[in-house]
Amino acid sequence: MAGGAPRKWKSVKAMQEAIDAYFESCKGTPLMIDGNVATDKYGRPIILDEKPPTVTGLALSLGFTGRQALIDYQARPEFADTVTRAKSRCEEYAESRLYDKDGANGAKFSLGCNFGWREMNETKISTDSVKVVIDV
Repeated sequence: MAGGAPRKWKSVKAMQEAIDAYFESCKGTPLMIDGNVATDKYGRPIILDEKPPTVTGLALSLGFTGRQALIDYQARPEFADTVTRAKSRCEEYAESRLYDKDGANGAKFSLGCNFGWREMNETKISTDSVKVVIDV
C-alpha cells in the first residue's frame, strides 16, 4: 500500500493549464471608460488588479500550501520541466525589475531567495608591489 498524501496533480497538461491561468490572472484587466480602454498620459493602458508573478503566488494558485511544496513537486520527473519553466517565468519578471528603480530592491530579494542569485564582491590584492587594489 502506497504511503503519503494523494498527488495534487495527476497530469502535466492539467497543471500547465492552471499555470497559464495563474500568469493570465497576474496581467490584470484594463480600465474601461465608455467602452474604451483608458490610457495614461503616455498612451499606455491603465491596468487594474495587476500583480507580479511570484513563486509563492504560483504555488498557492496551484493549490499547494506554499512555495516549498511546489519545489518538492518539481523533483518529480514528469513535472520537472513544467514547474521549472513556470518558476523561470517568475524569475524573468523579477530580473526585469532590476532595471526599474521602483522594483529593484524587491527583485533582488526575490532572486536571492527563490533563484539562488547573489551579489559578488571581489577583492584583489597584489603582493608584487606596495600597491593594493580593492574593487567593491
